[in-house]
Amino acid sequence: MSAPDITLYRLQACPYCERVVRKLQQYGLEYESRFVEPMHSDRNAVARLTGKRSVPAIRDENTGVTMSESGNIVEYLDNSYGQSGTAGGA
Repeated sequence: MSAPDITLYRLQACPYCERVVRKLQQYGLEYESRFVEPMHSDRNAVARLTGKRSVPAIRDENTGVTMSESGNIVEYLDNSYGQSGTAGGA
C-alpha cells in the first residue's frame, strides 16, 4: 500500500488544523498526519516545507502544491477537489 499523496503538518488540539482535517474528510481524501513540535521555533520541518513555521501546512503530491494557513488550504481543497475541481471530485 502506498502512502497518501497529501501530507498534513499539524498540532494536537489545534482548531485551525482540525478545520483542514474536516475538509479533507469531507472530500474523502486520504492524508498522512505529521504532528509537529509545539514550540514555534522548533518547527524546522514545516519551515523547510513552506518557508514559515505556522501550521497547518500541507504538501499535495498530486498537484505539487505546498502551502500553509487554514483558510488558504481550505480554499485550495475546495477548488482542487470540490465538484468543480480539477484534481478530483467529490
